[in-house]
Amino acid sequence: MIRKAWDDQKTAKQNLQDMGLLFGTKCMLPIKAKKGKQESEPMETNVLLKPYVVKEMEAEASLKGKDRTTCSTDMIEYVQHMVREHNEDYKAMARDVKNHYQDTPKRIKRKVELYKRCHSEEYAVFIASLLAQMST
Repeated sequence: MIRKAWDDQKTAKQNLQDMGLLFGTKCMLPIKAKKGKQESEPMETNVLLKPYVVKEMEAEASLKGKDRTTCSTDMIEYVQHMVREHNEDYKAMARDVKNHYQDTPKRIKRKVELYKRCHSEEYAVFIASLLAQMST
């Protein structure tokens, strides 16, 4: 959107002013006059030559982004081992030999919940396979 509205014949400051954007932070807020001095003139409002740029940027910013949080393969294996051995007994998980980082029960619970949230389909398949193993 900015690239389409950019005019190579103008300076960067002029281009951004046309779009309703600021070139730097210096002119962003009016400076208050100190006592005894004359008050500065009110800032003039720029007429936007390209208001669609700001509208497109606002529309793009309002879109919700996809959650890209993921777990490392080591953490997935760790969580699967803990759930396989101890189901949802987090205190037993904290005492497990494979708890190399000495995670507390709460921290292990958070890791399990993160795995459930990030890899929900994989977790459902894993639980289904555990239930199938227990029933045989």
